Amino acid sequence: MRISVSSDMDEPVARSLVGELRGRGHEVLVHGALRPGDDARWASCSQAAAREVADGTADQAVVCCWTGTGASIAANKVPGVRAALCTDAYTADGARRWNDANVLALSLRLTSEALLKEILDAWFAAEASEDADDRENVARIGRLDLGRPTP
Repeated sequence: MRISVSSDMDEPVARSLVGELRGRGHEVLVHGALRPGDDARWASCSQAAAREVADGTADQAVVCCWTGTGASIAANKVPGVRAALCTDAYTADGARRWNDANVLALSLRLTSEALLKEILDAWFAAEASEDADDRENVARIGRLDLGRPTP
């Protein structure tokens, strides 16, 4: 899988994230502080990673900033992106399962290396729900992206 990763700071957990993803066999595209000369502002690098998901050059993305909040907000401004800020494995599982999230947002402050692995395990193990209500909710988000009224 091709995964776009952004971080506004070159923190140990961001470097561990890239190494962990590569160790799991993923192709990793880096943005922000992880790429010398790149714009490391959280809004810019998160948008760049999310845009790769939206345009199909990446299958998923992981966006990081100090709290993870700004990165998730910026990523969610890209139509077609469903970014979820996850601070534990249960939330990561639910985000993939019920929300069909395609971008994982992480806090550089709160995420330890052990927790990072648990979150990634849950994120990659979960699959989008086929439940009709769950699919309709995701479809509704897609209509919102397009500016279409939702009943």
